[in-house]
Amino acid sequence: MIKYFVWFLPLIFIFHDMEEIIGMSTFLRKNKGLLEEKYPIILRQYKDFSTEGFALAVYEELIICIILSALVFFTDVRIFYFVWIGVFIALIFHFVAHIVQSLILRKYIPAIVTSILCLPVSIFIIKISLDSISSGFDYFWMIFSFIIVFVNLILIQRSIGWFTKKMGISPVI
Repeated sequence: MIKYFVWFLPLIFIFHDMEEIIGMSTFLRKNKGLLEEKYPIILRQYKDFSTEGFALAVYEELIICIILSALVFFTDVRIFYFVWIGVFIALIFHFVAHIVQSLILRKYIPAIVTSILCLPVSIFIIKISLDSISSGFDYFWMIFSFIIVFVNLILIQRSIGWFTKKMGISPVI
């Protein structure tokens, strides 16, 4: 059953991240004062942020989503199914994090619209996918891939600043 939904991972991912790419620079510039005052730790994470660096990070994640989806679609290796589900669950957590961020800030943040739109669809896809592979279920690979997604997220967030400096791009803030 997963093969019917396998390409939704990269599609939903890029649909969501395009909103972030398009809006993040403007959001950071317009809300720098608020973030300095209330959330300086968050602002420090974006000190060397550039749209180009962010787009590169999103591109790296998209390539991983496409490769993983292709492995699930073109092979019958069960481990890839579980890794795919773990990555999709991590994306769901990402949507929830954006919704919480927006509620805390009490304002629009780039990614909130697509988070709200994609969350129910993603939950439905995971539910159907889990139901279709219920026998011999191996949670290890899902948890492993979930952890790897967050380790990768930390690494690529650091690469945004490196790329921005290396390319001589002016940071947004």
